[in-house]
Amino acid sequence: MKPQILVVEDEPPLVEVLRYNLEKEGYRVDVAEDGAAALDKVRQIAPDLIILDWMLPELSGIEVCRQLREDPESKDVPVIMLTARGEEADRVKGFASGADDYVVKPFSPAELLARVRAVLRRSISSAPDETLTYGDLTMDLAAHKVVRGKRPVHLGPTEFRLLRVLLKRPGRVFSREQLLDLAWGRDIYLEARTIDVHIRRLRKQLNGPGEADLIRTVRGAGYALDAEG
Repeated sequence: MKPQILVVEDEPPLVEVLRYNLEKEGYRVDVAEDGAAALDKVRQIAPDLIILDWMLPELSGIEVCRQLREDPESKDVPVIMLTARGEEADRVKGFASGADDYVVKPFSPAELLARVRAVLRRSISSAPDETLTYGDLTMDLAAHKVVRGKRPVHLGPTEFRLLRVLLKRPGRVFSREQLLDLAWGRDIYLEARTIDVHIRRLRKQLNGPGEADLIRTVRGAGYALDAEG
């Protein structure tokens, strides 16, 4: 599944250019028009990369970037800053706020796409590990294996993707719609109740005899990886 990119930009024509070119490359794209909306979107969709305009209404791109870096859940999300400021002092300020790359307006779509690919490659290669854990549950992303305690857990591709989403944010409640977007992609149109079927299958494989149920159902809200439930 192609990476999810959040575009934070308040100029509609530029948003459309960015969306068109990113989606043409196969990326999944979401948009926020101001800094506050961007911070909310990051919590909702957990993007793989953020394209962030410096000059935003109310909350500047620099401040958004600082807040992202202070939040443990978003501190490692790569950020490409867009700005009309090309002076060295401004570039230094952008990088100091936590940006991974810096593109000066006006720019060509080809240049931006090259930067996106490069930043995504770096973020993947510099990932601290390829293992997700929660309690006695371990997911090895490279080997595509899941183990609970010493027991192998055999999952189909869909259940594996669902578990990966839940394991990345233990304790967080995901709605059915969010799970559909994150595990299937935003261009796939399925009934939200499809999630219930796959959660039942995931539970059946995860929870052996005498083991605590690791998936909490929150009525009217969704599901979370949470043994306390």
